[in-house]
Amino acid sequence: MNPLDLLAPESLNIAGVHVIDLPGFLEFVLRFILNIAVVMILVRWLYYSATRRKDYLFTYILISSIIFLLCFLLENVKLQLGFAFGMFAIFGIIRYRTDAMPIKEMTYLFLVIGVSVINALTNTETSLVDLLFSNFVIIFITYGLEKVWLIKHESSKLIVYEKIDLIREGNYDRLIQDLQERTGIKKINRVEVGKINFLRDVCDITIYYYTEGINRGQSTGRNYKDNNDDDDD
Repeated sequence: MNPLDLLAPESLNIAGVHVIDLPGFLEFVLRFILNIAVVMILVRWLYYSATRRKDYLFTYILISSIIFLLCFLLENVKLQLGFAFGMFAIFGIIRYRTDAMPIKEMTYLFLVIGVSVINALTNTETSLVDLLFSNFVIIFITYGLEKVWLIKHESSKLIVYEKIDLIREGNYDRLIQDLQERTGIKKINRVEVGKINFLRDVCDITIYYYTEGINRGQSTGRNYKDNNDDDDD
């Protein structure tokens, strides 16, 4: 018997309970560090710098960590493929409160789930180089779409509007001008008129604008707060 095995055994069992498997634990730690690093690059650097949405940033990091832990710790159950597709199916139909997630946020959600599943369920036949290359490709493509090609992010805001005479077709330009003056948004791309309440002389209007045209940190913060206020009414 090797004396080093007594000092630093690769595995330890106490009263029939498997306490630690050193090689497996090191693999678990390295994979988790790789996964959380990739997710932080995707959502903290690429996503958050473009949208300034702290609520989704919080969600993405926690979901990614939980998905990774579930997939890795349940790997021996031999439900790898079905479990992975089940995760995509569950979170693919998620709706937060009464509003569906925007397309971009849903894409990032799918992205962090996919990265976590890949990093957790990749078997021993896949080399470390293959795993690193897969993560690099995902980061590279996301960076190209978010930063290099400068794809603008269109934000939206739900407003309760009282000047219902301006929602008529002939008053569209006046409606846009009034909304821009009152919201402080320099350029509104388009508006959609929703529910109209003639008893109160108000209507629901959704305005769409590019975040590059205003202070992104403030606009998205107001947007989230206004949506919460509307839900509580």
